[in-house]
Amino acid sequence: MGMYAMRVSRHVQAPAATVYRALVDPDAIADWRAPDGMSAHVHEFDAREGGVFRVSLVYDTAEREGKSGGHTDTYRGRFIRLVPNELVVEEIEFETDDDALRGAMTMTTTLTETDDGTDVQMLHEGVPDDVPRADNELGTRMALDNLARLTERRTASG
Repeated sequence: MGMYAMRVSRHVQAPAATVYRALVDPDAIADWRAPDGMSAHVHEFDAREGGVFRVSLVYDTAEREGKSGGHTDTYRGRFIRLVPNELVVEEIEFETDDDALRGAMTMTTTLTETDDGTDVQMLHEGVPDDVPRADNELGTRMALDNLARLTERRTASG
C-alpha cells in the first residue's frame, strides 16, 4: 500500500494564540474541521500530549460514501506533541474495514505569527494512496478557510 505526504498553507488574520486555541478546543474543532458539505461531531477530545480524540465527519447528503461506512468518515488518534501557539502534532487513523485506508497518518500543524496574523501550515504524512490527493487537499483548504473565519471572527469580537 502506497502513501503520500501533502502540505497546505493559509494565512489567518488572527493571533497565533487564538488559532492555537481553535486547534485544541473540541467545540472549535466541531465548528471548523469539517470541509464544505460535511459536519463534524467530536466524540472524545483530550487535548494534552498523549491525549486521545475521536471525531466523525458526516456528509450532508447520503449519496456520498464515507470511509467508515454509511456517509461518515470517523477517525481516532492521539496528540503526539503540543507547543502552545506554535505546533500541534496528531497521529490519526480512520475507523474503517477497508485495508487500503488503514494505517496511522501524521498531521502536523505549524503556526508562525506575522505582523498581520498567523501563517498556518498543515502537513499530512502517511496518507494512504486510496485517499485521493485532490480530495484531501481540497478538504484541507476548506477546513483552513473555516478555521480562518472562526478565528478572525473571534479576533474581531475581542
